[in-house]
Amino acid sequence: MSEAPKIELLAPARTAEIGIAAVNHGADAVYIGAPKFGARKQAGNDLQSLEKLIKHAHFYRSKIYITLNTILFDNELEEAQKLIHDVYNIGADALIFQDTGILEMDLPPIELHASTQTHNFSLEKFLFWEKIGIQRVVAARELSLEEIREIRKHTNIELEYFVHGALCVSFSGQCYLSRAIGERSANRGECAQACRMKYSLNDAEGNTLINNKHLLSLKDLNNSEILEDLVLAGINSFKIEGRMKDISYVKNITSYYRKKIDVLTEKGICNKTSSGKTNPVFGAEPEKSFNRQFSTYFAEKRLPEMANFSSPKSMGKFIGTIEKIDKNHVDIKTSETIENGDGMCFIDKKGDLQGFRVNVAQGNRIQIDNPSVLQINTEIYRNLDANFIKQTEKSGSIRKIEVEIVVHQNSDSLIISAQDEDKISVESCFELPREIAQNSAKNRENYLSQLKKSGDTSFSIVHVDISSDFNLFLPISKINEMRRIVLLMLEQKRLELYQRNEIIFQKSDIPYFNKNIDYRGNVSNRMARKFYERHGAETIDDAFELNPKLTDTNLMTTRYCLKFETGNCPIHQKSTAKKLQEPLFLTNEHGTFELEFDCKNCIMILKNKSRLSNVNTELKTWK
Repeated sequence: MSEAPKIELLAPARTAEIGIAAVNHGADAVYIGAPKFGARKQAGNDLQSLEKLIKHAHFYRSKIYITLNTILFDNELEEAQKLIHDVYNIGADALIFQDTGILEMDLPPIELHASTQTHNFSLEKFLFWEKIGIQRVVAARELSLEEIREIRKHTNIELEYFVHGALCVSFSGQCYLSRAIGERSANRGECAQACRMKYSLNDAEGNTLINNKHLLSLKDLNNSEILEDLVLAGINSFKIEGRMKDISYVKNITSYYRKKIDVLTEKGICNKTSSGKTNPVFGAEPEKSFNRQFSTYFAEKRLPEMANFSSPKSMGKFIGTIEKIDKNHVDIKTSETIENGDGMCFIDKKGDLQGFRVNVAQGNRIQIDNPSVLQINTEIYRNLDANFIKQTEKSGSIRKIEVEIVVHQNSDSLIISAQDEDKISVESCFELPREIAQNSAKNRENYLSQLKKSGDTSFSIVHVDISSDFNLFLPISKINEMRRIVLLMLEQKRLELYQRNEIIFQKSDIPYFNKNIDYRGNVSNRMARKFYERHGAETIDDAFELNPKLTDTNLMTTRYCLKFETGNCPIHQKSTAKKLQEPLFLTNEHGTFELEFDCKNCIMILKNKSRLSNVNTELKTWK
């Protein structure tokens, strides 16, 4: 019988502080931005903070992956190469890259992970990465379980897969809409989230099919119920999205998935990749953190209602319905406890998301500013749970390494040894004046009770072994001092023994599967061009970012389809589909965009064929 696979829980972090919280709440690894060149430009961290996080993570055998996953310009190559060496020197375990120019650099022996921004959707792409020596591929979110199984059948490369968080409607690395209508490129870490804006859907005759809705704003991903299927399909790392999320979100979602994976571990389905156990002081619930409602996206099959047309904002958790309204109060039919300061929301008559704050709560009766906006039976969601946020904020260092302690004596000394769950052990000999205890049983009890204490250390003493003939007396204060010394020795030894997986990347000329690289190859510097030349490309176009006025380009390519979402797919929904007057267009104040449907491959494309308005300053700052 083969050994159960090891599964990594990979959590996001905007800051080193959040990264430490993620580790404390069960993350086997954390991905985080360096000072520059990360796909979330506002989530950079200085090297000193990163080094502190790395040391903390390594104690638990958790890993830290640095995101350097934007495309680079020629004048940035030298700085990027130096930064890669800097993060390696402070102990980073891997580099997540997008720009293939990085693979032409003089690199330290650090693991290389191909970001989802490199558009890892086809089997050919996975095979190529494996052949040239990349250790891990971050799979496209759009891949189904069936497609993952097929990739695993043909490759041995590590597979990382998103299981939770926000979804980009476009294939990652293939979205140019933000750059086309503004100055913020998604491939440069500056996405303006144009997909979260309102659009109208019009047909070729100018009829408005859907007016002013968030037509491209997907619900959030939640694959927590199919984790076992993903393990069996061959995924190695479960990734949580959210490098811009707050600390409460990261604690909650990390804890939730840690518990889920631990259940699978107990069943023998998988093993964990790091050490220690967590015991959060709150009950983890995904619905209580930011969410636009949930879907499994394409993991199982194409499903309707992948988007939330009402709002790109958080819906939170459904808690009940309105059952009574008066001048200043409303009563909610709910089993939930409502607190002062909670934030509530609902969908109004127009189908838009509205919200209100709970001023005063008395059971299920709440005082709000304007009850008249509500109706009987309106469904109410709580998108800000004041009490839950307080609980998560209180949750600090909760991860413990299990340790066993053995005590024995010889003629003139006391020997204490400690061994942790990873079989790392230390031993210390304390020379002490020989004083025989008058009450042997009481003395033994003192040793046991004091040596079992671990206080605010990162250890949990699960067993203390003291020989039956032990009779050496010591004051309680001295016993505590020796315990502290031994645990400090063990802590230092754990850090000393941590070993990275160091791999030297060897350049090769293995042929790339595509001889012609157009703007979607995101080649924005001379070294990326050299990479594709080395691997046999015959034509290499510049990245869209170098020529944003390109015409007849795909501004967005997505597996999500508005025909299917509206019940009008001529292939999968023949019984309900209406014959639409095509081409269809999405319009808003920023422009008119033609939709093209590749029904054979179930792909929708947002084309750059139609009218674009002038750059709008609102878009540059829209978040």
